Amino acid sequence: MHLGPYPLERLPRLSDPEAPPPGLGPQIPPRPTEARVPGPQSAQDAYKTYFDLFDTQRRGKVFPPAPIPDDPAERSANLKAGLYFLDADMAGCGIIPNDAWADAHLGHRYAVVTLVAFSRTVATPNRGDEWIDGTRQVNADLRASELSVITASFIRHVGFEAVAHTPTGSELDIDRVALQAGLVEIDGGRLRAPFLDTGFALSVVSTEMDLSPDAPLARRSRLDDLKSTSSPGWLFGRGGTRAGIGRLNGDHRPLHMGRYPMEKVNHVDEPTTLIIDDEVPRVPVRAGGFPRAAHGDMGPKFQQDVKVFAYKTPQAQTYVQQIRSMVPHQDGEVASAVASGTSDPQANTDALKTLAYHLGGDIVGVCDVPTYAWYSHRGDGAVIEPYHPNAVVILLDQGYETMEGASGDDWVSGAQSMRAYMRGGQIAGVMAEHIRSLGWSARSQTNSDSDVLHVPLVLRAGLGEMSRIGEVVLNPFFGPRFKSVVLTTDMPIVPDRRIDFGLQDFCNRCTKCARECPCGAIEFGDKIMFNGAEMWKPDIEKCAKYRLGNMKGAACGRCMKTCPFNAEGLLAERALLWSAIKLPFVRSLVAKLDDRVGNGSINHVKKWWWDLEWKNERAIVPDKGTNARGLDMNGGRIADKQKVAIYPADVLPPGDAIGVPIKLVRKEAVQRRLEAESPAAARRRTGS
Repeated sequence: MHLGPYPLERLPRLSDPEAPPPGLGPQIPPRPTEARVPGPQSAQDAYKTYFDLFDTQRRGKVFPPAPIPDDPAERSANLKAGLYFLDADMAGCGIIPNDAWADAHLGHRYAVVTLVAFSRTVATPNRGDEWIDGTRQVNADLRASELSVITASFIRHVGFEAVAHTPTGSELDIDRVALQAGLVEIDGGRLRAPFLDTGFALSVVSTEMDLSPDAPLARRSRLDDLKSTSSPGWLFGRGGTRAGIGRLNGDHRPLHMGRYPMEKVNHVDEPTTLIIDDEVPRVPVRAGGFPRAAHGDMGPKFQQDVKVFAYKTPQAQTYVQQIRSMVPHQDGEVASAVASGTSDPQANTDALKTLAYHLGGDIVGVCDVPTYAWYSHRGDGAVIEPYHPNAVVILLDQGYETMEGASGDDWVSGAQSMRAYMRGGQIAGVMAEHIRSLGWSARSQTNSDSDVLHVPLVLRAGLGEMSRIGEVVLNPFFGPRFKSVVLTTDMPIVPDRRIDFGLQDFCNRCTKCARECPCGAIEFGDKIMFNGAEMWKPDIEKCAKYRLGNMKGAACGRCMKTCPFNAEGLLAERALLWSAIKLPFVRSLVAKLDDRVGNGSINHVKKWWWDLEWKNERAIVPDKGTNARGLDMNGGRIADKQKVAIYPADVLPPGDAIGVPIKLVRKEAVQRRLEAESPAAARRRTGS
């Protein structure tokens, strides 16, 4: 993981990490700039709020020392890998030269440097250009700021002084430090990054933590440069690097379509599972599994666990700080006049998708918002009246590489979720800010504060199908390995159609997630009707209690880890999954092959994080150890005796039952599962 997507380790470097970089003079030459300039509808002003948020967190409290390795090389590898986990394009460690400091010298010797490339540009005019042209620098700057602030916070959480230096707040000459760390070089009178033809943003963390510094890049002849940055190995992505041929990465695709060819998936008018709209009740936030635990419905132990379950690592602590800081900015004032040209639904749809991809979304869809997708009450008991007709739904990949090195329920699990939620909150927040500036109302709906349920909107926006995992939509390109963020708005859009990639049949044949679930919460049996919708209904009580009470990890994503659709998207895996999508008769074989090749096992090469538990304001070695599960080929032994409890809407706590424990009656809930209506009976009853 610490090597990242570009083969920087193949480039020649100076032997001395403190030696001056080649070509360094009194003035560092300029970086590449974006050719396109902002227009009247540019989103550039929407970024300011988030720059301000990050710059207020450049410094912070240093916590007691953590039990981390003393080896500077291991520390450097961990910090670089953490940045690549956060989708940095390049990362390095280096010595901070004295001449890089401005007036304030903080006394830090080492630097962690982050490089974020500009988002891609397609040569021909694209829908949404008017929103993003001229913002590629500020867009990359924001990402670089986020990554340095988080990295500095993590270093402080493990016991070392660290300060983030961002494009909008720094005591350092960031370009000078990046040269010393060998992330950039001076070539032809400009500051360039190897392997990149675009501009980029840089940020730095200065720290007192001892690190293993990278050395400045050495001069290369034109022939050597061609061998390293234009070699066949680089062009085709040898060794797991990002391919130098942009077409292999989807760089040629129109911006509003993203990198994943969702348009090639079969689209249909109705979802592949039955939803009887007028039988789907609105439910309150109070009725969710974790809110029920927080109110004491599951007893005092889980009431305490819910306060920390996903945040009990120093990594996740740094992410959740960002998540909470963005909540006050999810809504805001709307410009008094509607901007010209923003009443065209199709143009808006394409522009919204373009902006979401530009900001870092992985897959994007749009839909109308049915009444039942609105919570009935907020977490404080306040009644919610639906206020926006439309939604933009954005999926954030939780990271294939890190998932490969994990068990799914170990100490990185909570951080995977929080990382995606954090990025989603930032993307939807910037988008909502921009939409409001155009005269349309918009609110980001995040994991921390949402007035809508995400699952029905992910389904409705054509981003996946309901899966055996239960109340989880599965996407054809990265399966269940995502978190979602939603933006609701009154801006006119053209809703996307639903998709059908054969998942109902596949999940009917495959029970791997049920077999591998540590607490037996996933249904081995058939689908039922639950609150007006057809699904494999999971035992939310079991699931919530395991995730909250997991003593050997933070939360749980074991089902996500072991699903056959948890694929990297490489040609071989994609071909296999396309076969499962297009050829029903091979689906059982694909599920068996997934076990045969060991998918879902831990790839120890990919384990980069330190197993640390955050307890009593410090990082410690986990009291109970760490989950390190292999595949449980005998996990299906519980299928015949599995008892699943369900809690339909009529037994859920009312929305205003705040601070009042309402006990779950499991015996009755198990009986409700036995008596549940089948989808076939519901279709006969309703004529669907």
